[in-house]
Amino acid sequence: MESIDWSNLSFGYMPTDYNVRCTYKDGKWGDITISDSQTFEMHMAATCLHYGQEAFEGMKAFRGKDGKIRIFRMDENAARLQSSCRGIMMPELPTEKFNEAILTVVKKNERFVPPYESGASLYIRPLLIGTSAQVGVKPAKEYLFIVFVTPVGPYFKEGFKPTPMVILRQYDRAAPLGTGRYKVGGNYAASLVAGEKAHDMGYSAVLYLDAKEKKYIDECGPANFFGIRGNSYITPKSSSILPSITNKSLMQLAEDLGMTVEVRQVPEEELSTFDEAGACGTAAVISPIARIDDLDENKSYIFSKDGKPGPICEKLYHKLRAIQYGDEPDTHNWVTIVE
Repeated sequence: MESIDWSNLSFGYMPTDYNVRCTYKDGKWGDITISDSQTFEMHMAATCLHYGQEAFEGMKAFRGKDGKIRIFRMDENAARLQSSCRGIMMPELPTEKFNEAILTVVKKNERFVPPYESGASLYIRPLLIGTSAQVGVKPAKEYLFIVFVTPVGPYFKEGFKPTPMVILRQYDRAAPLGTGRYKVGGNYAASLVAGEKAHDMGYSAVLYLDAKEKKYIDECGPANFFGIRGNSYITPKSSSILPSITNKSLMQLAEDLGMTVEVRQVPEEELSTFDEAGACGTAAVISPIARIDDLDENKSYIFSKDGKPGPICEKLYHKLRAIQYGDEPDTHNWVTIVE
């Protein structure tokens, strides 16, 4: 194996040995197969290409100090993929089949799980696409489920540091009754223009307001938003927000620390009352927010003056990572150890 510089990995794609696949045909799922090819043939009229019948997940495996490999909250990813399937009319992949695919692909690529002290992990990407050839707008009859893995470095090259974000009212991420709560590619395509504009202006992400009234906090780029005020962890409730498994985990950890957790509509002006704020997701765990600029209203909400994350963000971040790497007890049974 070519020697990998584990401590300098970027968050990108690197080829690994195998991926796993499973097809849906004649109303049922087939067996899981193992492939060493990084490509597959697809009909030019496949529904995923024309009508966006495509859903995916993002998850990680970690190598602990004890050498064991741990996969974080596998069942939650299976359940969220099933929810996405219901949202865009794809057959649901059974949890057992999903778990078998994940365990198989991690075991087959075990040599690519980075060592414990590197700060890197194995990123796992399950993908489900409609493959039937058709030109009418209706669900496919055949589907392909595929899982590939790639080792990735920490999301922050510069370390766990707060970054600025911006509110851009002229863009919506997802409609209130649309596909925002599903993990489908179209949501990410829809966020590219605003995201690039924010990057060009020197921000790390867009903080979207709700599409209906432009009054409430929605998502934070491709991540969930949360604010800390005193002993409260506050995160928006909305029908257009993807339910983040990281956010769900952080809420539980906040409760474990004796904090009050509030899931409700968060009006923009409430930002001025938060001591800390962050975006959370699989890639970064927590991305602390330094400040949020509202250019239309000529306002800035500041959460970090010294360039350091707040104490609660820091505590939650280290606690979650310690569970993922096996350094702290897994009291909520979130981790699957790869035997």
